[in-house]
Amino acid sequence: MTSAHPHRSVLYVPAANEKALAKIPDLPADAIILDLEDAVAPDQKAAARNSLVRFFEKRPNKRLIIRINAMSTPWGVDDLAAARACKPDAILLPKVDSPRDILETDDALDEGDAPKRIRLWAMIETPKAMMNIGAIAGLGRDRAARLACLVAGTNDLAKDTGIRMTPDRRYLMPALSQMVMAARAGNLTVLDGVSNNFRDLDAFAVECREASNMGFDGKTLIHPAQIDPANSAFAPSDEDVAQAQAIVDAFAADPTQGVIQINGRMIERLHLAQAEALLAARID
Repeated sequence: MTSAHPHRSVLYVPAANEKALAKIPDLPADAIILDLEDAVAPDQKAAARNSLVRFFEKRPNKRLIIRINAMSTPWGVDDLAAARACKPDAILLPKVDSPRDILETDDALDEGDAPKRIRLWAMIETPKAMMNIGAIAGLGRDRAARLACLVAGTNDLAKDTGIRMTPDRRYLMPALSQMVMAARAGNLTVLDGVSNNFRDLDAFAVECREASNMGFDGKTLIHPAQIDPANSAFAPSDEDVAQAQAIVDAFAADPTQGVIQINGRMIERLHLAQAEALLAARID
């Protein structure tokens, strides 16, 4: 994981839904995305921004991200101004096609004297984004840049490419793997896209485990019922923790060794680094 904070479960909540906003403090999600974009009808955009500002006046102790509308839309400028005033942990940019989309938003935030602690997250949901994903993720290597996370927008990506969304997501896997590779190259957190069938939690749990095995840090969610399965799937298992601890203990007992043997397996120092990262990411 590239962040000090877990991102196993990241739930979208419509900014215009007052009842849903009121439930946020009691949700066990690692982070909340307050959505001004897809979840809000065009005639409700202004009301949603006002609702968001009121919500932040009594901000709960949660990691909060605001998804704004694209800057090219009629609502983007006003959304960014409202988000900047709220001072969330991050602002999620939709329809990112290239690094320019991120850099222009970064410049706009600087003009408003926003503190650098407001990070930027980028939705990867267009064919252009996939073609430019290396350059987009490369912004994460710039310590002065705000980019901190890539978020898979699988529904839009499937719509724009014609990729068929089968239950096993086999045709989407190459794009998902590319997102993970780019995020790791850019030292970014990366989140899997949503699962639309929130009633089939068994299938959802399988999808989460597959995403975890692919290297994703967590998953974006559309319903609170998905939080617990996501938290479970993206947390290290007891067996994983025990194996990692055994590796750490073995190297600590003989720090001069570059390679050791544990239960018939050859363990190198790269495995030690992986074990230490897993233990550091553990949530008690």
